[in-house]
Amino acid sequence: MQTNLAKEYQGSADGDDAESILRKCVHCGFCLATCPTYNLLGDELDSPRGRIYLMKQVLEGAAPTERTQLHLDRCLTCRACETTCPSGVQYGRLVDIGRRIVDEKVGRSTSASVQRAALKKLLPQSGLFSAALAMGRLVKPLLPAALAKKISAKRDPGAWPANNHTRKMLVLVGCVQPAMAPSINTATARVLDRLGISLLVAPNAGCCGAIPHHLGDVAAGHAMMRRNIDAWWPMIESGVEAIVVTASGCGTMVAEYGHMLRDDKAYAQKAARISALFRDVSQVISAEQAALSTMLQGRPGKPTSPEIRVAFHSPCSLQHGLKIRGSVEALLRDAGYELTAVPDGHLCCGSAGTYSLLQPELSQQLLQNKVTALESGKPEVVATANIGCLAHIEGGLAASGGAPIRHWIELIDTRLAAH
Repeated sequence: MQTNLAKEYQGSADGDDAESILRKCVHCGFCLATCPTYNLLGDELDSPRGRIYLMKQVLEGAAPTERTQLHLDRCLTCRACETTCPSGVQYGRLVDIGRRIVDEKVGRSTSASVQRAALKKLLPQSGLFSAALAMGRLVKPLLPAALAKKISAKRDPGAWPANNHTRKMLVLVGCVQPAMAPSINTATARVLDRLGISLLVAPNAGCCGAIPHHLGDVAAGHAMMRRNIDAWWPMIESGVEAIVVTASGCGTMVAEYGHMLRDDKAYAQKAARISALFRDVSQVISAEQAALSTMLQGRPGKPTSPEIRVAFHSPCSLQHGLKIRGSVEALLRDAGYELTAVPDGHLCCGSAGTYSLLQPELSQQLLQNKVTALESGKPEVVATANIGCLAHIEGGLAASGGAPIRHWIELIDTRLAAH
């Protein structure tokens, strides 16, 4: 696509990035079929191709409007379009740039600004979020139904194993996950312990930076990235093999640290090293699949665990952001679970970070579609790989009296505990 950037963007980091991405787009329209919002609304301006056209106009000097902002806001950034794009357009990076520029020029209402500021303040601070969630659990019966179903039940994390193996890896603890589902990281630690790997925690690390970054606050997002790098660096220098992330949404951001901080002279090399060390937990377990399979075969004379029907929801961040497809499903089958078919498994559940809070109507339509698809195979349990999807789908399943939902690593941990 031919572009002619306005002078204010020529030579800037955002301008150069955007121009490079725009030039790859050939407007073929393959992305329309896989775009959740286009499928719901039928408006091309709510499709990747339409939004690219809007962003191109703005970058070439056209004045954006509130309508421009609305079409960009409606994007889930699920990146399904990237999976189907034959030209390799990095749409996720482009829409982050476009949103920042449009927000600067259009602004937001006081109420919208307050809402976004509250999300940027509350969600990344695990202490604040934990306190708010604990309070929410206490008054859940008094809350409106729409809010109450977002309040997850308390989960017992279980025991964290002793860290005494030669092989060591770091884990991103995250921000909301420790409060909502601490059992995910402890299950990961136990599974890795059985595989001869110690999972370590850096006390001063926290939010990956995705929440403020995707809400347009690049400075705050980068500050969180630097804090994590500082917290992890001593352990990296001591020889940890990898930085393990159990929430695929966070993983897509950690994988981008090198790109995000590429112009930061003090952190560019360290950030690139972080991205190189990043591993989604499925990648770590898949590398040890032979050893895991041996453990799960059971001892002679011990009956095999009965198959349990599982519907796996592959988060957009896993299948479209990280391009990891089929690995978790293979691990679950190898562990003795029976996977049910999930129609339209490539489509977003509607969680998408803060999207479910900022675009509740569209989010709920997508959630209803996803719950219907997941329940179509009559599973006994639903599994996923991202805390945001887990919390969002949990509310939808509870409303329909459906199956419980767990992170898939918890299912592997359960199987190992039975052997």
